[in-house]
Amino acid sequence: MSLLGNSNTEKLNLPIYLDYNATTPCDEAVLEAMLPYFCTTFGNAASMFGLHGWNAYQAVEQARAQLAHSIGGQPKEIVFTSGATESNNLGIRGVFRACKNKGKHIITSSIEHPSILMTLKDLECKGARISYIDPLPDGSFDIERLKELITNETILITVMYANNELGTINPIHEIAAIAQKNDILFMSDATQALGKIHIDLQQCPIDILTCSAHKIYGPKGVGALYLRNQQGKRVVDLLPQITGGGSEQGMRGGTLNVPGIVGFGKAAEIACLALKNGELERIAQQRNKLEQELSILNNVQINGCTDSRLPHVSNISFKNTDGKKLLSMLKKSISVSTGSACSSSSLSPSHVLAAIGLPDDLAQATIRFSLGKKTTDQEIDFTLAEVKRVLRMTAPHLSYE
Repeated sequence: MSLLGNSNTEKLNLPIYLDYNATTPCDEAVLEAMLPYFCTTFGNAASMFGLHGWNAYQAVEQARAQLAHSIGGQPKEIVFTSGATESNNLGIRGVFRACKNKGKHIITSSIEHPSILMTLKDLECKGARISYIDPLPDGSFDIERLKELITNETILITVMYANNELGTINPIHEIAAIAQKNDILFMSDATQALGKIHIDLQQCPIDILTCSAHKIYGPKGVGALYLRNQQGKRVVDLLPQITGGGSEQGMRGGTLNVPGIVGFGKAAEIACLALKNGELERIAQQRNKLEQELSILNNVQINGCTDSRLPHVSNISFKNTDGKKLLSMLKKSISVSTGSACSSSSLSPSHVLAAIGLPDDLAQATIRFSLGKKTTDQEIDFTLAEVKRVLRMTAPHLSYE
């Protein structure tokens, strides 16, 4: 579907995509880098005696170096997985099994991604004791509450780098320092932060960091886990969750997804360059324009901590509005989200919005706009006009001029 705008606008393809936190289109350069490893250089990276396998192995190691460079790590600290969900499971379950003789207490936030929360819920059935920190009203992290919860049996603190719904960036450096001071492992899900803000693990002592390729214009089905080495030794020997082979330093069985890994490495390289070139500053300006013009309306509430936030995310609630009707009418013209993509099929309000105090009706009338490098100024203008048009029909008693 397309729409021809006025003489000052380009031809727009509808629906406009503003759901980049859910997934991103694969970058053309990433696809080009991957293609040879499907049909030409198709070897098994674990079978290095032949040239086919050796070439595949070399490609994987190059990607490992590219990803490590993008986060300030070392190649040997990178473990490739099928995605951030698997990485989160490997990190949390691996630590629990490896450290349970020391203790079974884990601290997290109540607004983590479901792959963290559901994994921890399962571990509770296996004897783990989980402490959940609720966010402050603006969605920011309660650092004082974290300090209060630490005991001599705490083995892990796991807090996401940036929230997937609000875009709020957590005080990761401060949390890492607290964990280090108390000799507790610290894990951070950086799925939404990677490629959006600068991450330097040389400056921030995160022990375990997880991420996924498809959030940074890479392919779906591939992710990674970073595991810190200290003085040539891993900070913890994670016990594998997928067994049946010695792949990835013995931490994950299974044949490596060579094309996907190559794509991940290339995507990380491109994302790192985009950060240096100020590409995210342009996107932040578009996001700010969207918020500023919608904020003029008398029924808009911007959620989350706007002082420390990812540059491309805006979470907006529309008061006194029929949320279901609003989202239904926008569906054909704009692709957005009401929360985490992993739970979008649920009829329940977002657990993140509930945690920051939004009532159910307001949570149901909340939209997460997440912009990307293909977002144009014309698309932002169209989005503003379209949201106002739909609001006139869903809440006609309010003024949208």
